[in-house]
Amino acid sequence: MGRFRWTSPLAQVIAVGFICFCCPGMFNALNSLGGGGQIDSKVGQNANVALYTCFAIFGLLAGAIHNKLGPKWTIFIGCSTYVLYAGSLLCYNHTRAGGFTIAAGGLLGVGAGMLWTAQGAIMMAYPREQNKGKYIGYFWAIFNAGAVLGSVIAFAINFNVTEAKSLGDTTYIVFIAIMAVGTLIALSLAPPSTVTHSNGDKIQIQKFPTWTGEIIAVMKLFLDWRMVVLIPMFLSSNWFYSYQFSTVNGFYFSTRTQSLNNIFYWFSQIGGSWSFGRVLDYQGVNRRTRALWGLTIITLCFVATWIGGIFFQKNYTINDPKGDHDFKEGASYVGPLFLYIFYGLNDAAWQTYCYWLMGALSNDVGVLSRYAGFYKCIQSCGAAISWRINAVGTDFMTELIICFALLVASIPGALFLSLRIKDHSEEPANDFVMNPDMQKVDMEQVDEKYPIEF
Repeated sequence: MGRFRWTSPLAQVIAVGFICFCCPGMFNALNSLGGGGQIDSKVGQNANVALYTCFAIFGLLAGAIHNKLGPKWTIFIGCSTYVLYAGSLLCYNHTRAGGFTIAAGGLLGVGAGMLWTAQGAIMMAYPREQNKGKYIGYFWAIFNAGAVLGSVIAFAINFNVTEAKSLGDTTYIVFIAIMAVGTLIALSLAPPSTVTHSNGDKIQIQKFPTWTGEIIAVMKLFLDWRMVVLIPMFLSSNWFYSYQFSTVNGFYFSTRTQSLNNIFYWFSQIGGSWSFGRVLDYQGVNRRTRALWGLTIITLCFVATWIGGIFFQKNYTINDPKGDHDFKEGASYVGPLFLYIFYGLNDAAWQTYCYWLMGALSNDVGVLSRYAGFYKCIQSCGAAISWRINAVGTDFMTELIICFALLVASIPGALFLSLRIKDHSEEPANDFVMNPDMQKVDMEQVDEKYPIEF
């Protein structure tokens, strides 16, 4: 094994994994309890609407911010908003000030857009082409271990709480402390210019043009056919969270059982992403074949799982939720638990595939930061809409059908792109040549370089 280097691509991806372990991982543990752990889920639901609305806007702009500030400060600023949001839920326990929690949710949307855009750029651009699926799997495993730990903490603290109720102060304080640790880790990240592969090769970095040139490059993504065909897939990739976390976990189970369910949900994502990433990196066939294999696997998995979800959803409705089911019920608990586990597996595979597809299109940090921002923008638009649908009391079966339909609608676009995936990303670091006089990106080169292929 080679000598450990902090400036190696793997070390940086693992560092970002631990940052997300502490911040988004703990947030996911809270959010998957339904309403951020509050018995009055309306506040948490409306905070999520504010969060994902702001996330959509700043996710799109965060690529430019990352390309200017670099990953260290982009991620540090983003992480600090997670601490604020968890603090607002602690405050709500005492003041019932829902406005503060909703405002903190909006600020978290700004910060999350910055964090996840920088994370996506690092995860997709730092590894070599043959290792992208593996690195995505490493990151996803570490990140979701945070949600597992958060769920274990919530389960242990609330073990004797058999009915549905809000989380106590101790749980929130522990989460705030862990998020603060992740925020500080961000300050240790290396500048991209110092990150090198084992043979000394540097990662590809596109020179930052001007703010105007960067914004133009971001806006041109809406005309890039490769991004356009993936919009349904991006839109659906977080849409189902409101249904799974609020309608299934939040309505149907007791507080402690919700935490136990989330341990299994997030743990399943660790194995799901790691193993699926290995499939996508298998070198025995070309990359186009792997793309088709991956699409076939996730299609079969989500169809089977969501059909099972339809049968489960027939057991309760919004008018007759039949809640507070507990893990101690025994055999009747096993079926819903396994359904919830497969929801988690599907989520991990779906998002791993999204990242892998984008990573197959480029190796440049600047380009991939824009792709990641575009992905998070569209993803967050879907999440904001779905959480609003959930907050207004939509029929549970209607929520499920919408989720299922969006997943199905994603397949044609993903197939269209998968059939056109090449074995190597063609784009060298200087593909986007800078005009020395105007210092703006020559976007005509982009269109000539990447015409749509049939």
